[in-house]
Amino acid sequence: MSDVQTEVQPPVAAARVVYLGPVAPHWEVRGVHGERSVVDGFRDRVNARLLLLPPHDPQFRRNRERVNRDAERERIAIDWDLGYDEGS
Repeated sequence: MSDVQTEVQPPVAAARVVYLGPVAPHWEVRGVHGERSVVDGFRDRVNARLLLLPPHDPQFRRNRERVNRDAERERIAIDWDLGYDEGS
């Protein structure tokens, strides 16, 4: 068997997903840093998953996890701003 090295790579970009409110479109993806084409491609995929989903929709939670996995796979640091403290 070969040794598989799981070296942690630094993020290539960072994005912030912001909830805009109850009127569609609900979401905006803002690039914080990184190559513009990487952030733009990620923005397109996030919008496809979240476009008509407000954060209180049950489907949002599943799609948010998918977006998080996409970001991890693409090495994009992601931050969510839902307009409220998620700890409460």
